[in-house]
Amino acid sequence: MIDPYVILDLLLGLAVVALAAAVLTVRDLFAAIVLFIVFGLLSALAWVRLAAPDVALAEAAIGTGLTGALLLKTLHHLRYVTGSLDRQAALSVTPVQPVPMAVIWVNAAFCGLVTLGLAAAFLGAPRNGPGFDALVAEAMPASGVEHPVTAVLLNFRAYDTLMEVVVLLAAVIAVWQIERGLSEAPAPALGEVWAGFARLVLPAIVVIGTYLLWVGAEAPGGAFQGGAVLAAVGLLLLLSRLYVPRPAHRGVARLGFVLGTGAFAAVALLVAGGGRVAFEYPLEHAKTLILLIEGVVTISIAITLAALFHGREPVALSASETRHDA
Repeated sequence: MIDPYVILDLLLGLAVVALAAAVLTVRDLFAAIVLFIVFGLLSALAWVRLAAPDVALAEAAIGTGLTGALLLKTLHHLRYVTGSLDRQAALSVTPVQPVPMAVIWVNAAFCGLVTLGLAAAFLGAPRNGPGFDALVAEAMPASGVEHPVTAVLLNFRAYDTLMEVVVLLAAVIAVWQIERGLSEAPAPALGEVWAGFARLVLPAIVVIGTYLLWVGAEAPGGAFQGGAVLAAVGLLLLLSRLYVPRPAHRGVARLGFVLGTGAFAAVALLVAGGGRVAFEYPLEHAKTLILLIEGVVTISIAITLAALFHGREPVALSASETRHDA
């Protein structure tokens, strides 16, 4: 008898490949974004089937939720600048400029090379290799935490995680610089139902995000998952206009952007100043330092992701916008 989980995995794999192809070939931008979101949700389920719940949480929160929201906001902005925002026909189809065939063939060639490289690496890898499981398990008592993924991210390869936080910082700096001179599309009128929904779910999201941060030391979760969930609070506040960024808030926002990177680097310098290698935490303080880093990085990730969704740096409101907010 065929294992039903094998059938589920086959159907899941085929669905993921089919959705990826549909996202690349569909001409309607709104449909492509919706398909991308569904693709991300099924990818998160695939990571669950691969026994990688940490990656599944990150995929669902960042790769699907926040990225999908950014794509939808970008589409809204494109319709605004092209003048098709208020046309009923533009709600379903947005005209797309044809891509030159030379560009298509070059991209196809690069994708083929990447696919061949991955296939060669997979086929050349030793079968039933030992991997790093034994090394990680051996080093766990000195990591300061009980969850191996958190130990790897915040202890064994903390430099990589620090660079990931730096990438987010660089992204928001670039967005604020690039969008400085762009006009901002007006937020869609979401109505009282949406505002009421936001007020109901905001406290629950805060609790879930905080829980994901705290549980990361001993179970799937951590700074990126918790920060992404808390960023959803910012998205709801911005969409419902319960919060409108003001020029006076830029100082606090900038502090939030650099808070994670600064705290991360400060801990590394502090440990190195004590005669150790950077991020070689003293065993008696390892858990405290890791929780400190994760807590600060969570706040920074949440603020940065919400700022990326908002886009341009807060500017002074016009007289009409001021009357509307009042």
